[in-house]
Amino acid sequence: MTRISRLAPCSTCGVRPVGYRGRGECYTCKPKFIRCAQCGVGRVGYPGREHCYECKPKYNSRPIAPCRRCGSSSLYYAAGLCRRCHRCAEWVDSCRDCLAWGTTRHDGWLCQACLGWHRRHQVGRCASCQRSVTVNERGFCRLCSRQAHLVRPAHESIDVALANRHGQQLFIADTFRQKRPDPAPAMTLRTAWPVGYPVAYRQLAAFDAARDLAAVYPGDRLEPPIPALARSLDHIAADYGRAHGWSESLSDNVRRGIRILLCTQDTPGAPITASQAGGLVHVPSKSVTAVLTVLATVGMLEDDRPAALEEWFARGAHGLPEEMREPALLWIRILRDGSSTRPRTHARDVEHVRKLTRCLLTVLHDWHAQGHRTLREIDRALVLAALPHHNPYRRADTALALKSLFTVLKARRIVFTNPAARLPTAQPSAKLPLPMDTEPIREALADPDTARAAITALIAFHALSNRQVRELQLTDVRDRRLHLHGRVIPLAGPVRALLGAWLDERARRWPGTINPHLFISAHTAVRITPVSSGWISRYRAVPAQAIREDRILEEARITHGDERRLCDLFGLTVEGAQRYTRTINPRTIDGEFYSTRT
Repeated sequence: MTRISRLAPCSTCGVRPVGYRGRGECYTCKPKFIRCAQCGVGRVGYPGREHCYECKPKYNSRPIAPCRRCGSSSLYYAAGLCRRCHRCAEWVDSCRDCLAWGTTRHDGWLCQACLGWHRRHQVGRCASCQRSVTVNERGFCRLCSRQAHLVRPAHESIDVALANRHGQQLFIADTFRQKRPDPAPAMTLRTAWPVGYPVAYRQLAAFDAARDLAAVYPGDRLEPPIPALARSLDHIAADYGRAHGWSESLSDNVRRGIRILLCTQDTPGAPITASQAGGLVHVPSKSVTAVLTVLATVGMLEDDRPAALEEWFARGAHGLPEEMREPALLWIRILRDGSSTRPRTHARDVEHVRKLTRCLLTVLHDWHAQGHRTLREIDRALVLAALPHHNPYRRADTALALKSLFTVLKARRIVFTNPAARLPTAQPSAKLPLPMDTEPIREALADPDTARAAITALIAFHALSNRQVRELQLTDVRDRRLHLHGRVIPLAGPVRALLGAWLDERARRWPGTINPHLFISAHTAVRITPVSSGWISRYRAVPAQAIREDRILEEARITHGDERRLCDLFGLTVEGAQRYTRTINPRTIDGEFYSTRT
């Protein structure tokens, strides 16, 4: 063996000197252990040797000692244990229940799905494969149940033993992590679902032609190509409308729209695309959203609509060159969905992404007007010149958008340098809240519209935010208290009276609705979704944030700046409470706030 001097450079990085005399790597690049020179898997058994225990030359016929934990006479590792039992051995094997590849000894050679299977079920003999493993209440193991799920047609039951008669399809461990859909409302189907639908194939058209669905309205004389499928969808739409409190006219319009879509399909029995259903906007009924909801409930919808954020960006980026639009669209998708590759980031709120994108679009249009066609032409001077100076909040948002954009593009090697590196993005200090005129609030509380009065009362008395008002459900108001995100708030007397008037109005206008939210509109009464923020804004006299700040500021004045009470009553953080107490007690010492109350 050639001895290597400690002054020689590392054979891996070529920069740092070797760490040990006789080795070729430095301390940073040296492996955790030296692998066998013959098999390349096991670790070297003795210092100064090149082979593991199994590959070392045998000078006698003495066998290797068996593993003292499992008794295996092969795969010896160290300390009397084999690779499967030693805690430092890198050994991956199959799951001992479902045989999925990719498990380790740390979970007892079970995948994550089988660990949950063990917690819910008991050990027994599988009725299909006859193995003694954990079985469900029907008597089948997870491997046989998974195989039956893979081969089961849509809307059809299948015998598990029959599905496993030709063997099972093995898989990689922990790859079945689909998001569970929201449970659909219970419906009673008066007809059985036809077997084999929706079909898995699709007949391609020679060319795409625009369809005028208004020409076939109302479609009563059209004969659907698959009568059994049309009859089942018709009954499902009627049951769905009855369960959600639809009016008779809305239910008829939805059933008529589904019939028209079935009769104008290129591939009968295939899932109906959302773009095809969008043609119903020209039909007098205009029940597109309700039609899409019913089709999605039974798995007959293929949603091919682009994301709303991307459509909004495409309208705002109209006129920009493709070299600017495509990198910006990639950045938007990474912010919205998150990324597990460099640069790693969590998924952000859509409204936050929209605010940053609005700032970025202004800068991109300015750069395009100056003659730039690609983001690779942008340097540090252009980035600094693009920051607005008249509004400090707008400047901070623009700096954050540019810094995030070029960080993503530099990591994806779309630009050569990052001109926004080390760009300051600190937000300016928050403005101190000021009291507001209460006359508009008094007028809103006395408004004959019960919805407007109740919304204003919740914000004015209990300082709820816009989102909290939208997401309130009927079960959150009980026992004269408001249960909100782990906090229990006693409702004020005027608030209880106004909420009672609104609930009476709600029950009178929509007696059959099943929407669980407290505030609903004519649009959401036939659904289970909350109202939009625009609907809440139309029922307020002044912005919700201004009313909320005025209420918290009044509480801080009455309590002489008690931060603990503000945090408990309104769910604020300590920093958020200090924003209001500084208005009451503005004394500071060395930058720190101190209350004047003894």
